[in-house]
Amino acid sequence: MEKYITINGWRFKLVNQGDWTFYECRGAILYDDDHDQMPEPKLWEAAEKLEYMLIGQGLKAEANHSEKGWVEVTINN
Repeated sequence: MEKYITINGWRFKLVNQGDWTFYECRGAILYDDDHDQMPEPKLWEAAEKLEYMLIGQGLKAEANHSEKGWVEVTINN
C-alpha cells in the first residue's frame, strides 16, 4: 500500500499500529448543532472516496472520524 494517498487535495497517511492499519488525515475541528465534534465536510467526502477506492481494490475499509478533526479509513483485512 502507498504510504500517502491524496484525495481532493487531502493527504492521507498510512499508519500501522500493531493489529491496526489505517489512513489518517486531520482537518479543522467543527461542531454540529448538538456541540459534538464532526469532521470537515470536504475531508469527510475525501475519506469516503478513499474508502470506496480501497474497497474497489478488494480491501475491507471503513471511514470513521474521531476527535480534534481527525478522520481515519480503517483497513480490516
